[in-house]
Amino acid sequence: IDKRTIEKFEKEAAELGKGSFKYAWVLDKLKAERERGITIDIALWKFETPKYYVTVIDAPGHRDFIKNM
Repeated sequence: IDKRTIEKFEKEAAELGKGSFKYAWVLDKLKAERERGITIDIALWKFETPKYYVTVIDAPGHRDFIKNM
């Protein structure tokens, strides 16, 4: 993620009163997720370093959203 994208997320999050969520928005794409500050849908982000393959998984933790998991 480039600096410009993080700055954009920071500005948008601050406008919604959720400035500390700027990094969460990398994976939280749904409008409802961003407005409510919770994860509703599963998101994956994969990347690799010279030494490792990394998968970041963002999954709902609220019991209302994990019924079908």
